[in-house]
Amino acid sequence: MSMDRRKFLSTGLAALSGAAAANASPPAGKEAAPANPDSSNTRRRNVLLIIADDQGYDLGCCGGKVKTPVLDRLAAQGTLFTDAYSTVSSCSSSRSTLYTGLYPHTNGIYGLAHDVHNFSLLDDVRTLPWMLKQAGYATALVGKKHVRPDAALPYDAWLAPEQPGNRDVAFMAQEAGRWLRAQGNTPFMLTVGYSDPHRAAVNFGNTRDWPGVPRQRYSPDDVLIPSHLPDLPAVRQDLIQYYESVSRLDSGIGLVLKELEAAGHADDTLVIYLSDNGRPFPGGKDTLYGEGIHLPLIVRAPKQSKVGVRNDAMISWIDIVPTILDWAQVAVPKDYRLAPLPGRSLLPILEHSHAPGWDRVFATRSFHEINQYYPVRTVRTRQFSYHLNLEPKLAYPIAGDIAGSPSWKAVQSTPGVKLGQRTLDAFLHRPAEELYDLSADPNEVINVAANPQYATVLTSMRSQLNAWRTATHDPWQTGITDPFGHAH
Repeated sequence: MSMDRRKFLSTGLAALSGAAAANASPPAGKEAAPANPDSSNTRRRNVLLIIADDQGYDLGCCGGKVKTPVLDRLAAQGTLFTDAYSTVSSCSSSRSTLYTGLYPHTNGIYGLAHDVHNFSLLDDVRTLPWMLKQAGYATALVGKKHVRPDAALPYDAWLAPEQPGNRDVAFMAQEAGRWLRAQGNTPFMLTVGYSDPHRAAVNFGNTRDWPGVPRQRYSPDDVLIPSHLPDLPAVRQDLIQYYESVSRLDSGIGLVLKELEAAGHADDTLVIYLSDNGRPFPGGKDTLYGEGIHLPLIVRAPKQSKVGVRNDAMISWIDIVPTILDWAQVAVPKDYRLAPLPGRSLLPILEHSHAPGWDRVFATRSFHEINQYYPVRTVRTRQFSYHLNLEPKLAYPIAGDIAGSPSWKAVQSTPGVKLGQRTLDAFLHRPAEELYDLSADPNEVINVAANPQYATVLTSMRSQLNAWRTATHDPWQTGITDPFGHAH
């Protein structure tokens, strides 16, 4: 990467971070000096990051019908962010943000990392485990990684490495507990990456009983049909399999939290729970509409004086790395070209139900699988969402696991069926610009981009998106050379 590009990127990110901080109230927290591993105070600043795979906004505490008593209890012990969003709705790209604090079009993970897709972090991008290790933290990953290259994620240990269809959440918890007990007084960051509730080769991995986990079954009448799906028998059958997988995930998280407590670290560990992207159904995962990126986020901080908080701040996964670094009292290295990061720490607003200045998020999509090119950039506020489709002549691609699902097959074989209120043709064939008035149209169905009454709003949303793309050095932006060497 040229020095000019590095300077441009660093300057742009600094401008975006400055603008975000200027809009924030209360402030995002101060940048602290690197942690001293010999400090008794620092030794108590541990981190447990729990990442679900393809779970939408489906928790009991979020108003869903799926049974999640463990996560409901965790929310009651901390803060549930009710308006939280991933930066993208694709597994590897989303996880790349959680590890780097950068948008996927900035860090290089433009699509899936595994197999022939082969997207990878840019060579000089640093990650959260690397930053914490420089400050004396022990680090471990249990389960799914899904980001390349391995050298960029230098965890001290990778336990229960991901396997296709691995759903043994009890084994994952046992491995986590064994590692936790071995750390002594060393500060740690433990990441637990589940396979649930991602689709498996056969449904959602519900083909057997799993040891140490009670099996929670559902009937078709138990499900709540999301706004992006039609009410068809096959869809209900598909959803009950998804529900069972979510309940297994919930049980597994309960086992990990018990291991944390048994290791003596329940009261000195920041616990963060979230999902990488929306539920794996048509109109959910791999879209930037609300159902694809609006996800559960629970944060439980030690000595949090106000608990059971429901915070309506608009949060982005771009804020997770700054939050963890703030908690660990670790600063991004001064010579790191990507500092300051564009996100903000959530710690100052954990005990607030409303935080002024947290009213906007951005999202991005370039690829999912390697043959599913469809770049989209999105800005979302409390009242409006704006989607810029950079290649509107293309049909919107369907992720492979969704294309093979019973729900998608039912949609395709049922004449005249809609994805919720949206026609199938409107989902697959999109104009260059989409603007939705969320106050009147929360499901993003009626595109008002061409409506003269919204001309001022459209101009503002365009401007906000363009400034963000410049600040984050979007390679697809006009006047910038894209990853393929083409000048726009």
